[in-house]
Order: sequence, then structure tokens, then C-alpha cells
Amino acid sequence: MHCLAEGLRLPTNALDYSILILYFVVVLGVGFAARASIKTSLDFFLSGRSLPAWVTGLAFVAANLGALEILGMAANGAQYGVYTVHWYWVGAIPAMVFLGLVMMPFYYGSKVRSVPEFLLHRYGPASHLLSSIIFSVASVLIAGVNLYALAIVVEALLGWPQWVAIVVAGLFVLMYITLGGLSSAIYNEVLQFFVILAALIPLTVVGLKRVGGFGGLADTLNDRYGENFTSAWGGTGIGSANPLGANWLTIVLGLGFCLSFGYWTTNFAEVQRALSARNLSAAQRTPLIAAYPKMFIPLIVVVPGLIALVIEPGLGSTKSGLQYNDAIPLLMRDLLPNGVLGVAVTGLLAAFMAGMAANVSSFNTVFTNDIWAAYVRRGRSDEHYLLTGRVVTAVGVVCGMGTAVIASSFSNIMNYLQTLFSFFNVPLFCVFIIGMFWRRATAAAGFWGLLSGTVAAMINYFWLYKAQVISIPSDQGANFVSAIVAFVVGGVVMVAVSLCTKPKPVESLAGLVYGTTSPGMAEPPAAGDEAWYRRPALLGWGAIVLAALCYVPFSL
Repeated sequence: MHCLAEGLRLPTNALDYSILILYFVVVLGVGFAARASIKTSLDFFLSGRSLPAWVTGLAFVAANLGALEILGMAANGAQYGVYTVHWYWVGAIPAMVFLGLVMMPFYYGSKVRSVPEFLLHRYGPASHLLSSIIFSVASVLIAGVNLYALAIVVEALLGWPQWVAIVVAGLFVLMYITLGGLSSAIYNEVLQFFVILAALIPLTVVGLKRVGGFGGLADTLNDRYGENFTSAWGGTGIGSANPLGANWLTIVLGLGFCLSFGYWTTNFAEVQRALSARNLSAAQRTPLIAAYPKMFIPLIVVVPGLIALVIEPGLGSTKSGLQYNDAIPLLMRDLLPNGVLGVAVTGLLAAFMAGMAANVSSFNTVFTNDIWAAYVRRGRSDEHYLLTGRVVTAVGVVCGMGTAVIASSFSNIMNYLQTLFSFFNVPLFCVFIIGMFWRRATAAAGFWGLLSGTVAAMINYFWLYKAQVISIPSDQGANFVSAIVAFVVGGVVMVAVSLCTKPKPVESLAGLVYGTTSPGMAEPPAAGDEAWYRRPALLGWGAIVLAALCYVPFSL
């Protein structure tokens, strides 16, 4: 990888470094400013539930604009073509709308501090502890992905060895989260959202000009890889071959339902942003507001991946020495002048820090509230848990540095991330959705459904797919199948165990199962929340219709 970075060394100058330094100063300034508002553990972990919807909405989408989005989706675009848009229009928007309209009233109304805490109320301590451990492990692994991606850019920018870049970047993120808690992370994510746009829009515009616009890009890719490479649904019939290695059924069920709903509705790194909103209406609108910029992100992420493939046809091959992950740094090196290059580098670093901060801030919340305070040190003072949260933040960053090594072994980090989601998020969603809509689901069923779904996904991926017991054309295709397996196995086990065990009393499920409410769950709307343009149903269904229309140009 060191030789690779030398080949991608970015031609930066003093102007570029000045822009980068200014950004870091501002980020730390936000951290120090947010520190003054940290009085209690609720302030540190959930910003005191005081933030407006537009802030939490932008933070919601920015928290996802880390390595997963920038390097990962650009790499997906280069490897799989236009099929990558499915991760947005069927693999994100419907689930974000479902979160806002259906699930946020349960999360926010029950006043839980985390997603696993909801399982404590619905199922009991066994499911709660297992989900807390699983989520903590997943958060650290995903934080490592963002650190690794950041290290690639810093290595290309400064020539530092990757381990040095990982340590320095990790310590910087640690500083501003420890100072200002979630408020620091969220306000920096809002800043980072606009910096990321300022970085990627010029890269896309200049890149399209180089390859002859959208028409020239499509013509070149069609000539080299066939017409299906630039079509969202072409070649996805059952039994047909395509670069993604998946058919329409596995795309819709595996990605569009299992992986998508599993990620967006149970991933606390995202849900935490909505829980920090000032009231239920703002919490519901958080993912709905985020859905609108989210559906247009492919224009500045997937399209650059396609452009990089035209400019460097050997991208992803062993002969070129360039991985799919290098699509964005490659374009930055070849297309951007100094000054603009500094903005682009700053935008990338902002994206990776946003992604890592989201996972670290959710990790410290879950570990402190759902493991430490619930099972290790009960009944301690609020100051004790506030201190624990800051210490655990440091532990999470250090662990993320270690897991960055695992991410470095994948040519396409999106493949790695989707593998993690199929293992951890899909079984959790299965347990959530069944428990939320079926009162008969029991405490034992929640535990065994979560455990069996996770194990089933791992068996499918490592034993059946990797050992070539079954033939699946690509890693992503295998991830879609693993997600379906995890959901089906977890669901079947839950139903079977529920029918053999005693359910919780109906009165204890008030506010935890669809169709029930608990005292104090409902709240009157705040001033202005009843305006027609703030109605969650209108925002949600508007996003669904617009996402469907986005498919039209890529389906003709």
C-alpha cells in the first residue's frame, strides 16, 4: 500500500494546506464551544434532546457520508456500474421514511437513550445485553473503516505511513468528541456536510467535462462493459449475469428490505441523531429531511467512480496496482488545480471524521448506558457515567485504530461494510420488526432470534460462500443472500420459540408494540410544527415518489 500511495501522491501546495489547517481549527473550535453546554450525561450522549430538525437532519445524512459513502460508493460505481444507485433509491429512502413515520414515535416516545435500550423494555435483559455487545463490536469495526479510508488520503497527501495517519486522525476525532460530546459531533457534521459538497461537486463537474459529459461517459462504458453497466435494472433477471452478481429479487429483498431496513432503522449511529431532536415532531422529520439530499448523493459519489473507470481502465486490476477504493483520490490527483484540491482533500477528511465520529459517539453511548450502567456499575452518580463516557470514547478510538487493519485487506470497502451489516444489523431488525408488530413475541424469542440470525449470516458467508459450497458471482451478491438468510432464520426461530414460551403481560407492552400507547408518550406539537410543509407524512411520501422518479433515466 505504501507504493500505491506514492503513485497517488497529490500535488498539494501551501494554499491547499492553509485550507486544511483552517478547517481543523474550526472543528476544534466547535468542540470547545460545545463543551460549555455539557452539564449532564444526557447532554454528552444526546445533546440534551434540544436540537432543531434541520440540524439533526443534516447531521443524519452527514453521519453516513463517511468512508461508506465517499470511497465505498465510488468504489462500487467503478466495480459494479450504475447498479450502485440501488443503495440509495431502493436501499435507503424507503427505510429512512419508515424510520421517520413508524419507528421514531416508539424510539422517541419511550425516552430510550439507545436502540438496545428499546430491546430491554420490549424483551428483557438477555436480548438487551446481546444486542449491546453486538452493536459495540460493529461500531468499532465500522469506525476502523473510516480511519483506514482517512489514512489512505493522508498517506497520499503527506506521504505518511498508514499507521501514523491512522493514529493522528484517530486522536484528532477523539479530541473534539471528548470535549463536546454528541453536540460537538453533530454541529461538526453539519459543517462537514457543506464542506463535503464543496469538495465533490467540482470533482464531478471537472470529471464529466474530461469524459465528454454524461453522454460521453455512458458511450465509453457501454463500449467497454456492455449496456447493462449503465442501466439500473438491465440484466437483473433471475438467471441473468451482471457485474453485481445479483438479480432483481435479491436486490429488492436482500438490499431493499433486509440490509436497508436493518441499517437505517436499527443503526444507532444514525438513530442517535434523531433522538437528540428537541421534540417528537423534529425527531420524526430528522430522517425525512435527510432523505432528500440522500437521494441525490449518487451524482457526486457514484458518478465519480464511473469517471475514474474511464480515465483509468485498469482500476481494480492487479496489473495497475490501483484498488477500486482509489477512485476518488485518483480523480483528485489528475483533475483538480491547487486551491480546489485543498477543498477536496478537506472534504474527504471531513467525511471520514464524520463517519468515525458517528460510530464512536454511538459506541460510547451504548457501552456506557447499556453495558456499564446496566450490568457493571449500577446506581452510580451522573458524573460517574459522564466520565465513563469520555473514557470509553478513548477506548473506542483506540480499538478503531486496530480494526482499521482489517479494512485494509478489502479492495472495495463497501463489500466489507455490507458484510458487517448482514451479520449484525439484519438480525437486529428482524427482532425489532417482529416484536414491534406481534405482541406474542416473547423475551426468549428475542434473544434466540438475534443470536440465530447472526450465526446464520456468518455461516452462509464464511462456510457456504467463501468455501465455495454454493456459487454466488460476487461479494455483494453473497451479502444480499446472507441478509435474506439472517432475516428468515431469525424470524423462523422467533416464531417457533414464541409459540413455546410465555409472552409478557399485555399491559407491560404499552408504547412498545404497534397500536399501543403509553402514558406520556404523546406530546402536543410545538409552535409551527403543524405547518403543512412540516407534516411527516407529506415529507415521507414525497421522498418515496421522488426516489422512484430518479430511476426513470437509468431504466429506459
